[in-house]
Amino acid sequence: MRNATVRPLTIRARRSEDLDRCVEVLREVRLADGYPMKWPSDPRAWLDQPRLDRAWVAQSSPEVIDGHVALQNGREVTRLFVAPAARRLRVASALLDHVSVWAGGRLILHVVDKPNSRAVAFYEATGWRYTNTTTAGWSGPRGETVRLRHYVR
Repeated sequence: MRNATVRPLTIRARRSEDLDRCVEVLREVRLADGYPMKWPSDPRAWLDQPRLDRAWVAQSSPEVIDGHVALQNGREVTRLFVAPAARRLRVASALLDHVSVWAGGRLILHVVDKPNSRAVAFYEATGWRYTNTTTAGWSGPRGETVRLRHYVR
């Protein structure tokens, strides 16, 4: 298990050789938080879709991936997750700050609307502005309707 002390982070472009480790971290996140809501049949492809403009990883050391984020449509944040062992170390904030600089301005994101969501609490505590809630164009794992909260920064 990783040491939960504050460590300097490196944010860099994700490389194809990072994908297996990113999938391992995503699996840890899924067990801890239920993200993604539906586990993809091919998690590597889910992380490396052609529609993504760019993706980055956060690392506290060369062999450790602490977090991941991607950008699509020039300003839409997606595929953001942080390893459970790296929580509360400002990994998500560092990734989002990096994406914001790269994108040159206003970002948008969509978050599943569920009670007591840590993601919603994080975004609202870090300056993201809630704009509206809509019904997703996809359903949950049991076919249920999914509501999305939309934010801008």
